[in-house]
Amino acid sequence: MKDRSHNPGFSLTEVLLAVGTLAIGMLFIAGTFLAGVYFTTVSTERTIAAIAADEAFAKIRIYGVNPTGLAIDRLSPFLINPAEFAYPSTDTVTDKQYYWSALCRRLDVDPNSRLVQVTVFVSRKIAAHTRYRNPTDPFNSGSALTYPVPVEVGVSRSGPASNVLTVEPGKEMFINDGYTIVNNQSGQIYRVVERDAAQPNRIILDRVWVSGASAWVVPPPFDSGRYPCIAVYPKVIKF
Repeated sequence: MKDRSHNPGFSLTEVLLAVGTLAIGMLFIAGTFLAGVYFTTVSTERTIAAIAADEAFAKIRIYGVNPTGLAIDRLSPFLINPAEFAYPSTDTVTDKQYYWSALCRRLDVDPNSRLVQVTVFVSRKIAAHTRYRNPTDPFNSGSALTYPVPVEVGVSRSGPASNVLTVEPGKEMFINDGYTIVNNQSGQIYRVVERDAAQPNRIILDRVWVSGASAWVVPPPFDSGRYPCIAVYPKVIKF
């Protein structure tokens, strides 16, 4: 008589195939999860940056602009009470993580003109004890700042209609892939697509550099290579 209770079950090969398939699927899921966390962080920081920029423009309207920072055809650091550059601008015990800084440029040669282009840089403070470069002395760690600000970097165009720039010697590492730079003469915003692998002092932009012998950029701090700038926002304000 045939034994109907006999059950051969799964072989070891079948079990191993099933486990391997499951492991591969979990790896894909884990990779998607990490990518999701990254993009969520980027989205959150950009939302914070937009709010911080709105607050910065409001403060600039309240404080007004520094007359010495309105030189024609150049951008100059905007100076107000240093405590106002932190975001959020509330009294908290812990150190602030986000800071903004601004550059201003008169739009008209008329000295009585009230139109000013204000470009706001919103950056993150990477760590509590990180030291950032001072625009007046960017190579001296003794004069370092406690939060990131833009620094002027000399550049030259490789041709009459080119998106390739040569960075001034000594400041090559101030600008890298994915950085945002602001034209000192026109105030236009450019994004760095990549650094030339063959010539590290040359960068490729997302569009043609029209004119201008220098650019403003938030460089990495002294003790880290991480790019602190989150976003750059331009706005024309009438004072």
